[in-house]
Amino acid sequence: MGTFEQVLVGILAVVVLFLFWPGARAAIQKSREAENPDWTGALIPVGIVVLFVVFLIMLARG
Repeated sequence: MGTFEQVLVGILAVVVLFLFWPGARAAIQKSREAENPDWTGALIPVGIVVLFVVFLIMLARG
């Protein structure tokens, strides 16, 4: 990747961070104020998907 492309990617990354920062800050604040953060409700489906993908990879390798 050329220098010009790297500069454009860096500028794009800064713009994306600038645009999404207010929403991310609000989400972080709401998660801190939650009384009962239920991480298992999110981690169990993610874990099942990861195991399924690993199973598919192993099946494809044969």
